[in-house]
Amino acid sequence: MISLTSTRFGDMEVDEGDVINFPAGIPGFEDSHSWILVGDDDNAIMWLHSIEDGSLALPVTTPESIKSDYNARIPRESLEQIGELDMKAIILLIVVAIPPGCPWDMTANLRAPILVNWASRVATQAIAMNEDYDFRYPILDGAARENMKAKAAAAEAAGKAD
Repeated sequence: MISLTSTRFGDMEVDEGDVINFPAGIPGFEDSHSWILVGDDDNAIMWLHSIEDGSLALPVTTPESIKSDYNARIPRESLEQIGELDMKAIILLIVVAIPPGCPWDMTANLRAPILVNWASRVATQAIAMNEDYDFRYPILDGAARENMKAKAAAAEAAGKAD
């Protein structure tokens, strides 16, 4: 077991078999090589949490939960970085960006999926060859964003009235 103190989740015990290794790190976080997935199975958003840095956790989800017809074309060299190419053992994750105070403006990085070889627990972030996939794809449509904004404004107004 590995002990981890997370600023987001508190003290955690992590089974070594659950660790996902990024030999080259993740772009922007090259010093973090060992990560775990944290969250509830019934929630679409999970957290890819660094073991080396207890304050570093990236919200992630499956691409299909954002775009049902997602079909990233991944360069072969990226696939080769994660080991044996058994497509049944490979899962894709998409990093989600949630702006502080404006969750209705959250986006998903469809252009740079994280590839995880679930059998070997080796992963990498790749750049998909699909140029039509955006680095900041809006998760919510316009109506859902406006509805969420209105609810937040109403809750804030109710809080000020108390």
